[in-house]
Amino acid sequence: MKIKEIIVVEGKDDTVAIKRAVDADTIETGGSAINEEILNRIRHAQDTRGVIVFTDPDYPGEKIRHTIRQAVPGCKHAFLPKDKARGKKGKGIGVEHATVSDIQQALEGLHQEYEQETEEIPFEALVYYGLVAGPQAKSRRERIGVELNIGYTNGKQLQKRLQMFHISLERLKQAVTKIDQEEQ
Repeated sequence: MKIKEIIVVEGKDDTVAIKRAVDADTIETGGSAINEEILNRIRHAQDTRGVIVFTDPDYPGEKIRHTIRQAVPGCKHAFLPKDKARGKKGKGIGVEHATVSDIQQALEGLHQEYEQETEEIPFEALVYYGLVAGPQAKSRRERIGVELNIGYTNGKQLQKRLQMFHISLERLKQAVTKIDQEEQ
């Protein structure tokens, strides 16, 4: 599987894992404190070949994703569920721990970030579907993140993530229905 875009990852171990799974070039951020030189490389990559942001499904990874989103609009995003990014014996979370097929699947389910506005899903709908403010809300958000391939978010960020990737209320309803049926 050849990837034309340049994949932005956190470190060398992530690059090794990506290259095991696909034929691609990477840019390593070196952690969550991204400097202007790295951001300029990512901007140049976006202008010439396009960029896929593929960071770890944890707080530092989300911080990197947010920094890049603010500085370089229009990037594509690949998400890996936490359970697919756990190290052996449950130690560590990162792209470097994922299997070849999990990395390939994440890269097939890309989301493009759009600059145009979309209709925002009302917060009340997120409450109604049990995605915020409920005993099972966290696990339901985890499952919705996998189903919609948008990664895990906390309750406050879910609405923004849905809008960022133009997930419609109808698509959200379909995903909720699917996870409800799986629970039965």
